[in-house]
Amino acid sequence: MINRKALSLNFLKPVLELEYQIQQLDKMVDSKLSTINKELKIFKHRLALLKNDIFKSLTPLQRLHLVRQADRPTTLDYIPYIMDEWIELHGDRGGTDDPALVGGIAKLNGQSVIFVGHQRGKDTKDNVVRNFGMASPGGYRKALRLMKHANQFNFPILTFIDTPGAWAGIDAEKLGQGEAIAVNLREMFSFNVPIICTILGEGGSGGALGIGIGDKILMLEYAVYTVATPEACAAILWKDSKQSLEAAEALKITSSDLMALGIIDDIVKEPAGGSQSDPYAASCTLKAKLILELNLLLQFSDIERKELRYQKFRKMGTFYED
Repeated sequence: MINRKALSLNFLKPVLELEYQIQQLDKMVDSKLSTINKELKIFKHRLALLKNDIFKSLTPLQRLHLVRQADRPTTLDYIPYIMDEWIELHGDRGGTDDPALVGGIAKLNGQSVIFVGHQRGKDTKDNVVRNFGMASPGGYRKALRLMKHANQFNFPILTFIDTPGAWAGIDAEKLGQGEAIAVNLREMFSFNVPIICTILGEGGSGGALGIGIGDKILMLEYAVYTVATPEACAAILWKDSKQSLEAAEALKITSSDLMALGIIDDIVKEPAGGSQSDPYAASCTLKAKLILELNLLLQFSDIERKELRYQKFRKMGTFYED
């Protein structure tokens, strides 16, 4: 598989080297040599603690590089683990079927739901097909078609966000990219059914917001959510994309920052090393959280949910001054 790594994760190289050396020793050591086996277990435990410490202290820019890795699970990696059964639906009924934004109907813990999510590629060829997870206007219109279907038949909506941003090509503008995203924002506020949005990896700009209006906004522990990439922000503010480290700090893109600001509602823990280290465990944790939140939302009436959704977003960005 050809990786779509944005940058090599230098902060992980020592850990990866140690892991490799321990694996090699494990293969060489005779299982009867109990003393050496005990030493190896101690080393493994220390390595796990070291890895945990490294991931706890990641900078915002390091988190961004982490979620851009090719082995980071995408929407279609999570769906088979989360859903009891599912089928992908295609087309915006306007002549296009954008592979950068996928969706369908599924069963979650016996409850019929509609899911919609960004889909990145796993290698160069797949990324070209899926446009690196950057959806076109047709993609957002396909998402809206599925969400309207959910609202008509009273199915909760689950969205999964993982995109560097909406496709910014000339053709996208000709086809009404801004209008497509704006209509989605308006319509998602009006839906009667529960909506849960989860940021899986990189939540970028209007591309993320196009399926990002919900009653609950969840975010994986190492995911990022930003109005613009740190590289773009640095280029705009300082005319130097190399100042992306400072931009990432200032933008407050991490789950803990956004939780403190009230932009997201809860953080979903990831396995040590991120969800790419154990996609199944990450999926199980997310599934349990989605079931819990959905059951809570279903206790409210449609009118109560819509009012809470409205108030939730009205409160964002408020501040106090003397």
